[in-house]
Parts: sequence; structure tokens; C-alpha cells
Amino acid sequence: MRLEGTDEEGSDLLNKKRNVKKLPYPKAVGFIVTNEFCERFSYYGMRTILSLYLRDKLGYSDNGATVIYHVFTMFAYFFPLVGAMIADGWLGRFRTILYLSLVYAAGTILISLTAMPPVSLPPLEFTIFALLLIAFGTGGIKPCVSAFGGDQFKLPEQERYLGYFFSLFYFSINAGSLISTFLTPILRADVHCFGENDCYSLAFGVPGILMIVSILFFVAGKKLYIIKNPAGNVIGRVGTCISHAVVKSCRDKEKREHWLDHADDKYETGLIEDVKALLRVLVLFIPLPVFWALFDQQGSRWTFQADRMYQDIGSWQLKADQMQVLNPLLILVFIPLFEVAIYPFLTWCRLIRKPLHKMIWGGVLAACAFIISGIVELSLLPTYGTPVTAGLAQLRVYNGFNCNVTLNLPNNTHVITPLSAYEQLDIKAEEFTQLPYSMQGDSNSNCANISYSGSFFLEEETANSFFINRDGVYNFTDKNDKAIDGVSVRFLTNLRSIVQISVFDTKKNLTKLITTSGDRAQSRIEKGVSNVNVNGVTVLKDFNFQSGAVYTINVYEDSNGNYSANAVMITPANTVHILWLIPQYVVMTMGEVMFSVTGLEFSFTQAPASMKSVLQSVWLLTVAVGNLIVVLIVEGNFLDAQWKEFFLFAGLMLVDMLIFAALAFRYRYVEIKSSTEELPVEEIRLPEKHLQKQT
Repeated sequence: MRLEGTDEEGSDLLNKKRNVKKLPYPKAVGFIVTNEFCERFSYYGMRTILSLYLRDKLGYSDNGATVIYHVFTMFAYFFPLVGAMIADGWLGRFRTILYLSLVYAAGTILISLTAMPPVSLPPLEFTIFALLLIAFGTGGIKPCVSAFGGDQFKLPEQERYLGYFFSLFYFSINAGSLISTFLTPILRADVHCFGENDCYSLAFGVPGILMIVSILFFVAGKKLYIIKNPAGNVIGRVGTCISHAVVKSCRDKEKREHWLDHADDKYETGLIEDVKALLRVLVLFIPLPVFWALFDQQGSRWTFQADRMYQDIGSWQLKADQMQVLNPLLILVFIPLFEVAIYPFLTWCRLIRKPLHKMIWGGVLAACAFIISGIVELSLLPTYGTPVTAGLAQLRVYNGFNCNVTLNLPNNTHVITPLSAYEQLDIKAEEFTQLPYSMQGDSNSNCANISYSGSFFLEEETANSFFINRDGVYNFTDKNDKAIDGVSVRFLTNLRSIVQISVFDTKKNLTKLITTSGDRAQSRIEKGVSNVNVNGVTVLKDFNFQSGAVYTINVYEDSNGNYSANAVMITPANTVHILWLIPQYVVMTMGEVMFSVTGLEFSFTQAPASMKSVLQSVWLLTVAVGNLIVVLIVEGNFLDAQWKEFFLFAGLMLVDMLIFAALAFRYRYVEIKSSTEELPVEEIRLPEKHLQKQT
């Protein structure tokens, strides 16, 4: 094809080509990418251990910790809307990132200080306040950083360089997420500080330091940045345009082709047409929050599930919160794999023909992941022991003597062997009930004179326990929930004096626990083979304390001062291996690639260029709504088992995809162009983590 033009025009074109070659890659990009790596390390490192911290240190139940975790995540994805409005309408991107990063850093430092026992800050109040600061900070800068990086390029001359930047930017997000998700659980569990068996303050502190480093890198590049003035509050204009049209359409009797046309007395036609196109895409966003409700439970419900499983792989322990590292790792594998192999195969099979078809299959895969997690949960049920339930009371009677004791109950007689226990875990009770009993020591033993009678007072939904010793029958409440991060052990002693009891790991030459015979509280120790010593005498040698189990150790002293002991396991150990969780993580990540990546690409190509920043904020808002769904279901507390909840979410996802499929098959694909924004920047721009690593 021959080019038409003057010699002067040809000379200008040649000069432009030369100028393109002379333009160097913006050095400012290095500071922005490093800043993003550190910030993502900080966010994911903190969030990885958050649910366990809420439960194990602040005393929340699994449900309570899940609610706070998802409320925090909800705010982290709601505040991007605020951050975009601040940046576009007031401060600009540079100052918004800087100021909100300082708020973010203050939150990370505060949560680390709160986790330090010597500091003695009110843990609950300051943790919630710190999480609010972090959510506001990370949410506020979320829509600004990638766009600020795009501002550093001169277009169209550096359009190719801009594509490289977003690839590098995306890689830095994944790298920060991957490293922190693996490292912070190690800092949490393997480092001991302040006399405790873990070190949450360090695990929170390292991400806090990385957040400070990210600010330093960001500020260091200021002289190199291209800093643009605020372009105007697009989100605000869209909102006011829609609200004005709604009010006018209700007041005016005149019929218009579209209800938004009623706003033409105040807003230009171009904006109205772009808002129409935006709303056509946003209708498809209505079912999206359910997907994020499932996806974000990787950091809450799935982490708690992993914590109740056997975690040893040879001599190495894979920690429950480290399982989350599978997601960013698999993302890096699946994105190219889907592009070169899986999508072409599915297209050949005619299972996908349009982008929305990929999203439908992604949602179905998320439902399958939760079906798998429900099946895994069913296999875990036998290891949970017998939970206390409404309408029932549990009874355990521990024999503190080294001889048989016969227990007589109404319609039931049972011989409790030496230093063992009797259990009846399904006694009907309304608030409380009384159970008459009598007991007698074996007539052919040294406790033949033991004879007690009375009534067991049993409280509903309680593990009521009683210990038979020289002084009579001592009652207490057992906590038979699975032991978390180790082993739970309680000593019941029938001794003549108060003596020291210790648990000693001979292999590590480490004392795991020192207590006294008068202390009957449950204590947490590390799993493994250990000796139990009473007053310096080994009563249990090389006993294997298994992870997740709850033990009650009965100790007896005879008339000659000799000690004997027996360990009663009241809650089974973890026996289902943690690697059985891999299938659900694999399927969920496949669903994420098909749903999230495709959703972003689809919505960005279907929306007007002037509306892309609005669309990004609304996309993140669907994540916030998804976490709200989790909070509502957990707070509703209408399911009595975790496996039922997993299957409920799977069912919701399948129904949701039916609705989405109905909308998708009715959608008419359009190609929309608008001249109100710099098209090259906006069409290449990836919102934070392209596929919602989210971010």
C-alpha cells in the first residue's frame, strides 16, 4: 500500500520514529513496582495469619473469627470506591497513595504492638481499630497504584513499554503474595517470643516493616514521577447523573427512549450514553458477589479446616495458614496453561464460545471446590470427637485410683478400670438434669473402702466431668474441642501432697510444660514423643502426644509413695492429612482464572473508556458484597455443622450461575469506544492483580 503525503509529513513521521527509539524506559517504574511488592507482602502476610490470631489469641470462636475476618476484607474492598473519589476529585493519585499508605502503616504497626504481651494494650479494641486503619489504607490506594504507574508513560510512543510495566506490576503482586503467605506462618509458629509458643507480634511486625519500606521506596522516586492533577470525580458524576435521571423520570410525564435520557437537561449526551453502556455491563455484576463469598473463605473456613488436619510431611510441618500459598503459586501456572491448552480444548469441545461462558464454568468450578471441601469435612468428623449439642449433656467420670471402681447409674452399671474414664455423651437435658449415682471400689483391691453416692448435676450443652479421688468426687467442665496448633493436656491428680509435674521432650532436650499437681487447667503443648515426670519420677515414658488430641492424664500415688499414671484421650488426634485439601485449592484456583481474569477482560472491553475507572471500583465492590454474604450466613447460625455450610455455599453458587447464565445468554456483545479518556492507557491497564489476587 502506498502512503500518500508530502515530504514534510514523511519527515515528521521519521522524526517521530526516531523519538520513540530515544525515549528511555521510565526509571520511576522501578520505585512503583518495588512499592507494590512490599505493600502486597504486607497485606497478604498480615491477612494470612489473621483468622488464627483472632481465634487463638483473642479468644474468638471459629464463627466469630470468620465474621471479623470477612468484615475486614469487606471494608478493604469497599474503600477503593472512596480512594478513587479522593484521588480523582481532590488529592490526585500521588498524594492519595502517600497519605493513605501512612494510615496503612500505622495500622500494621499498631496490630504488631497489640500482639506483644508486654505492651499490654487492650487487645480486642486496638486490633479492631488497627484492622480498620489497614482496610482504609489498602482499600484507598488499591485503585490508584496501577493507574499511577500508567501515568509515567508517554503515549502512544511508549505503549509497548506500558504493557511490559503491567506484566512486571502483576508479577510483583504475585511475588509479594507468594513469599509472605509462605513466610509469615513460619514466623508465627516456629519463632517463640515473650515466653509463648508462638510469635504473632513478629509475624505481624515483618509485614509492618515492609509497609514502611514500601512508603520509603515510593517517596524516594518522587523527583522522577510524572504527577498529574486530579482529573475530576468520575464516580461522583456517574452517581449524580443516575440520581438526577431517576428523580426526573419520576416527575416528568414525558416518555423517553431510555430513562437516563431525562438527565439531558443537566448532563451532556456523551456522558449519558456512556452511563447507559456502563449499566448494561453492571447488570451482569449482580450475581458476581457469590463467587467472592466462596473464594475468600480460603483465609477463614478453609484455614480452620486445615488446622484440624495432620500436617506433618516427613520431618517438615505444613502449617494450616501456609496452605493459602497454593493459590498464588497455582495462578502463575494456570494462566499460561489455560491460554495455550485448556481454552483451545474447551473451544474445540464447544463448551466455551464467548467470554461469559468462561465465567459460568469458573463459577461451577468454585461450587465443585466447596463440594470437595464438604466431603473432606465429612471425613474429618470422626476426628472431632463428640461435640456438645442442644438438648443433650455429656458425662465423663475419671477414676483417680489404681484399681477398678464400679459406677452404678439408673439402668446402667459400668466398671471404670484403673486410671481410666467412663463416658456417656448423649444424656437428655433441658438446661440441666440430675443423675443419681453410687460407686464402690473393687473389694479385692487397696481401695475397697471407697464408696460414694449422690447425684451428678449435668448442664445442657456442657461436657460435665467428675474426678474420683481420696477427697470425694470433684466436678469440672471439660473443654473437648480439638486442640489447636498442638496438644491439649490436663492433669487430674490423686496425690498426698502438691508436687511438680513436667512434660519433657528428650529428643529436643526441651521442657514443654511445668505445672503442679494442684493445677487442673488444660494446657497447650507441642506434639511429639515426651516423658511425663511427677516429682522427678517418670510416670509416662516416650508417650506420643498427637496433634489435635485432647488428653486427660490421671495420676495416682499409692501408700508407698509410688506414682502411676494413664493418659485418657477424650478428643481424637488429627489423622486426615492436610494434603487432601490440595484438590479443592486446585479447583478453586482454576475457577478463579476462568471467572476473575475473564470477568475483568470482558468488562473492560465492553464498558466505555471513560467508565473504566468506575467499573474497576464496582468490580472491587462485588468482592466486598461477597464477604458480606459470608458474614450474614455465619451470623445467621442456622446450620449445626461445617460440612452443611460448605454444601450450602456450593448450592448457592450453582443457583447463582444459573442466574448468571440466563443474563449472559441474553447479553449482546458490543464494541464501545469513547474519546474522553486516553484509550491506550485504559485498555492496557490491569486493575491491581488482574485476576483478583485481588488485589
